[in-house]
Amino acid sequence: MSLLRVVSYNIHKGRSLAGRDSMGALRLGLHGLRPDVLFLQEVQGRNDQYARLTAQHESLAAALRMDCAYGCNAVRSKTDHGNALLSNHPILNYENQDISDHKLEQRGLLHGVIDVGGREVHCFVVHLGLFAGGRTRQIEVMAERIKRMVPDGAPMLIAGDFNDWKDRLAPLFVEQLGVYEVFAHAPRTQGVLPRFKESMHQLRGVWRGDSAEEIRAGIFRRQHVRMNQLSTQGAQSPLPPPRTFPSAFPWLRLDRIYQRGFAVRSAKVLRGRPWSQLSDHAPILAELELP
Repeated sequence: MSLLRVVSYNIHKGRSLAGRDSMGALRLGLHGLRPDVLFLQEVQGRNDQYARLTAQHESLAAALRMDCAYGCNAVRSKTDHGNALLSNHPILNYENQDISDHKLEQRGLLHGVIDVGGREVHCFVVHLGLFAGGRTRQIEVMAERIKRMVPDGAPMLIAGDFNDWKDRLAPLFVEQLGVYEVFAHAPRTQGVLPRFKESMHQLRGVWRGDSAEEIRAGIFRRQHVRMNQLSTQGAQSPLPPPRTFPSAFPWLRLDRIYQRGFAVRSAKVLRGRPWSQLSDHAPILAELELP
């Protein structure tokens, strides 16, 4: 069994929500997380104006002593940026596929294969478009690639910035790709204040005069509902993933980690300092067990 600490993070080109250079603090913050696999979005590969902001994937990989792969998507006159995959485990191969839906947005799908204890794990770093129709088409392109290149049942991770604030893509992931969002299967959903809600339910039960067994049974039922993103009938669970944007006061649900073949030990959104000062997104950290 292998335990992976997986982080998905839109690093906002190494700048804070206020536009300040955050690369130094970002290196320290990520080092403290002890990640095994990093799925990064909005990573600058080139910045001709500010040399300290160039080759950000290489800078982070060197500081964290990880392998890295970079997929360049958006090319400007003096800069470019895209997605990056960093791993403590060897990256066997990778390819960046253009999934741009129109000329106004340059988007890519970075597909890397890592070796985890002799098993191949397929990793996809994504940053989907701003328009709902385009996101659906991009997921269809991803599904086609997975069916063509990923063996049935092979462990798989899909993570990134999905721009899916209404959580409409979850059924497509479950039904077409057979992957599940990590918060759907985490032992305790973190990032949506479950402890506070459970405390209120307990207090209401006491006021009603419920027995201790009745109160515990009610908590178990609510936790059981949180364990499944889809019901047995295929209807989407009413509980959406946690909010991750903007980092200072997360309101929109943009970032996700989907998995197949893993057991989810924990999942949480990292909020407060230093994360609220490093990027406009909050990172997601999940601990996953590969049997």
